[in-house]
Amino acid sequence: MNRIDRRFAQLKSAGRTGLIPFVTAGDPAPAHTVALMHALVAAGADVIELGVPFSDPMADGPVIQHASERAIAKGIGLGDVLRWVAEFRQHDADTPIVLMGYLNPVEIHGYARFATEAVQAGVDGVLLVDCPLEESAVLQPLRDAGLQQILLAAPTTAPERMVQLCGSAQGFLYYVSFAGITGAARLSTGDIAGRVAEIRAKSKAPVAVGFGVRDAQSAKAIADFADAVVIGSALVERLAGADDVQDVTARATAFLAPIRAVLDAH
Repeated sequence: MNRIDRRFAQLKSAGRTGLIPFVTAGDPAPAHTVALMHALVAAGADVIELGVPFSDPMADGPVIQHASERAIAKGIGLGDVLRWVAEFRQHDADTPIVLMGYLNPVEIHGYARFATEAVQAGVDGVLLVDCPLEESAVLQPLRDAGLQQILLAAPTTAPERMVQLCGSAQGFLYYVSFAGITGAARLSTGDIAGRVAEIRAKSKAPVAVGFGVRDAQSAKAIADFADAVVIGSALVERLAGADDVQDVTARATAFLAPIRAVLDAH
């Protein structure tokens, strides 16, 4: 069983809401990326979304855009990300890792080569924002290798297409809470709850909600109806500027642990 499926089965059995933090690989400090990943797990992460730095991140707001720019300026590429995942796996064989990013780096790397190297490193899934379901045939080598393609759904997704997404979802279905970019400070949980209920009725895959989740309060509101909460921009913003491993891990822990505590109490 894929680590993602196993983790969500464990969460369901325990009656817990999953916590999925996003961080940009190589930011704020490339040398501390692996330590940061372990700190996230220690603070309560159930799945890690590891962002692959990209020059034109169309779905991301300014905070994650700047994180990608900082990582790219330091020469960080897909090879570094895979190497860090492999290093992380030396001490953590259980926490699922999803690489989040865009199609171009994977295409440049080569689909078959990427699939082989990603599985060998210990990657479990990929979320490629600009590869919609209709174009996902190019990712068949990844699926054949055992990587799960995490699909996105949004408030603007048409009913017919939502049925297709629900039927094709692997690992979990990522529901974008509003039509916009990451990090926006608005969240209408009433609207989201109704939409997520519709999705869960059609999909066998768990539903994770992201975009606009910024703190324990908003995470708790999402936990009322979602299988997992994704939080990225607020965490990336908190980490920005940390320059030593103690600072990086302390900031990650201070941010994530209270959210985990609220979700568990909920």
